Amino acid sequence: MMPSSPLLKISAPVSAQAADAVAELFGRVFGTSPILYHDARTNRITVSVYLAQPSVWRDEIRAQLDMGWSHIRECGLHPGPARVTAKKIAREDWAESWKRHFHAMEFGRSLLVKPSWIRRAPKAGQQVVILDPGLSFGTGQHPTTGFCLEQIVACRQPGTVQSLLDIGTGSGILAIAAVKLGYSPVAAFDFDPESVRVAKANARVNTIRIGMGRTLRIERRDLTREPMRHVQKYDIVCANLIHDLLIAERTRILSRLKSDGILLLSGILRKQFPAVARVYRQAGLRLLCKGAKNEWQSGAFKRK
Repeated sequence: MMPSSPLLKISAPVSAQAADAVAELFGRVFGTSPILYHDARTNRITVSVYLAQPSVWRDEIRAQLDMGWSHIRECGLHPGPARVTAKKIAREDWAESWKRHFHAMEFGRSLLVKPSWIRRAPKAGQQVVILDPGLSFGTGQHPTTGFCLEQIVACRQPGTVQSLLDIGTGSGILAIAAVKLGYSPVAAFDFDPESVRVAKANARVNTIRIGMGRTLRIERRDLTREPMRHVQKYDIVCANLIHDLLIAERTRILSRLKSDGILLLSGILRKQFPAVARVYRQAGLRLLCKGAKNEWQSGAFKRK
């Protein structure tokens, strides 16, 4: 048997206040779920990603990280020096250490999200989403994804027909959870083709049929090029995007929301949230609730 090729571990030490922001940056740049490791003895936090293709570590990627680091500082956070290192490690060493960072998570009483290697059984009436991290960003552990999952659970009205649109689906976790909870129809799209591929793979793992006329539709689409008229409208619209895009494309996002629908906005740094909330208030929405954790803030909105 041929020995398996090593993985490339990209890591950076970060401050506690900027750990989530740097993790978001790594997830976006590398297209895979980062791991945050907190050494209780030294109190140091390290953000890491593991890459199967070392060729991904290119000059343009380094430039994107430098720009992202500068943007984090401009937002008022202090991530520390941008000391990004790369080293090869054996897959066998990675596989077990990687698993220790992920666990089962409950959202409300009706949803359990867990990796495939955890055998925890669901409670009575609890739906299960199987999601193995490391393929695409979005596992439920990040505060912005967690807020959306909590709201999807809270907004579900059993016995009624409710539809959901997931803009910027990433790993597909929100759309998959929505199907499991009984939303229909559910649609999701992302600009990144790799995210679309991974989201479809995750849907199949959860035995969800995808495609036109199916329970779930996942497509590669560019929000900035979407039509604004004669589009399908949804009861719930999730937009887990960077704040610039949430502001610039508010008209396209709102054109897909029913008159009595609920809009979930996340992926926003605390300092950016007031500007996003103000723009959507001016568009005729009111803030129903918001969630904040570490440096992230999210909100649920409804038309006035």
